[in-house]
Amino acid sequence: MRGTTAALALAAGIAFAGCAGTDQVGTGGPPAEAPVWRVGDRWVYRITDGFRAPLSWNETHEVVSVAPGVITIRVTEAGPSARGPRTEIWTRPGLLAAGPVFDNETRRFTPPVAIYAFPMSPGQRWGGWVDNFNETAQQAAQINRTVSVGNWTRVETAAGTFDALPLRVLMRLDDQEFWRGPTEANYLVHYAPAAGAMVRADKNAHFVQSGRGGFGAVTTQRAQVELTSYTRATP
Repeated sequence: MRGTTAALALAAGIAFAGCAGTDQVGTGGPPAEAPVWRVGDRWVYRITDGFRAPLSWNETHEVVSVAPGVITIRVTEAGPSARGPRTEIWTRPGLLAAGPVFDNETRRFTPPVAIYAFPMSPGQRWGGWVDNFNETAQQAAQINRTVSVGNWTRVETAAGTFDALPLRVLMRLDDQEFWRGPTEANYLVHYAPAAGAMVRADKNAHFVQSGRGGFGAVTTQRAQVELTSYTRATP
């Protein structure tokens, strides 16, 4: 796990846990249909993660192969905080078979996890317990992941202004230890049909520490993700 500066403040954890309740659940509007991903589709994101001295890097997501039931996306990073490349496997747009749902941890999901449930409409909800194998930790377990879709909104990014659906994603991971609870993640993700992908995300996560090391909430992620450019391949 790539943690940011730890903040041992219980009040911060309480504020974090409560922010999900402030969202307005969507009430109507047209659905977002599943995109068509083609070899050569490419999205570039600017990412910062941290507090006083945040980490920063750029991520390029590129579709490198498309076959029935298997879409492969290569992810590469550049910048002062860049890490190595990784590969994501999708059975179709929206269904992730192998890839990260938190930070850059590669997990394999059986069955695939619904990152987007197309056609996707305001007011839609899905999720629950998901079986996965964490390749970083080399263990099989379950995470709990739920998604609620809000109303259409306009989102400004470096790549342009988009009509987007906001998705509130709440996750409880499987990384608890005797001295700490599981990571609790709270994300706000904006999906834009025009880009065929996410265009902005705010990601926050923490766990609660207990025992001899102290008590309180430890912040492990406070990231902003923004689309800076994209290219859609022609049929």
